[in-house]
Amino acid sequence: MSELSMLASSDRRRYRSGEDWFVVSTAGTVVCTVVGATAERTVDLLHALSVHLDPAVDVRISDVRTGRCWAGNLRALPEVRDAIGRLRLPLAAYGGVEVSLFTGDDQLTVTPELLLVIYARSDRWSDLLNAMGLVKRSAAPPPTWTPTRAVLQQERPLLQALESAAARLTLSECAP
Repeated sequence: MSELSMLASSDRRRYRSGEDWFVVSTAGTVVCTVVGATAERTVDLLHALSVHLDPAVDVRISDVRTGRCWAGNLRALPEVRDAIGRLRLPLAAYGGVEVSLFTGDDQLTVTPELLLVIYARSDRWSDLLNAMGLVKRSAAPPPTWTPTRAVLQQERPLLQALESAAARLTLSECAP
């Protein structure tokens, strides 16, 4: 057995781009959890965690590049999860889009910079993130790179995917 295969078998996460982490803070009755991971993992986490929301959710999608925004209330969670699942690849590839799913007690948001931010009235998300292998930190690590929204160029495949998701969920255009 080669040294490389011994390392790979002893540490399956060896070739991940970094340790996935989350930081929890509380402001009044709201618990804010910020999750840091790769772009793909962040979008996958939104999809995976959305299963823990109420059966009907409010949805808001904002494209920073074009300034377009779509929103809808009380959409069926299975339909929303299907639309988010179809958006995973373009969202992770291009970024620059904010996707938020809301209920009366919880909000899951992927920011245009591809961070996952969770606002909730309870701390239940910490347990779920721990179970998914993320590490709780006391503070976020310093960013190694921060994209600027001003340099984002319009990406036709992303816009088409967003328009398709908005149509599938019968979302209305809204002010950004």
